[in-house]
Amino acid sequence: MSELATAIDNLAAEDPAELPLGTLTEQLIELHWQMARLQAQIARRTHVRGPAACRLPERAN
Repeated sequence: MSELATAIDNLAAEDPAELPLGTLTEQLIELHWQMARLQAQIARRTHVRGPAACRLPERAN
């Protein structure tokens, strides 16, 4: 969860208008994946879904 907080803080500290579009896109995609991992962890720990349903799809690089 600290990784997610750090990613959010980094995005909040930057002025999006000053970032190249590619950098901004990469940061938003990384934030999305971190949020997805956190949601899967929460689901596993709270038994909202079974373990098979919590697996994330393979990440395309």
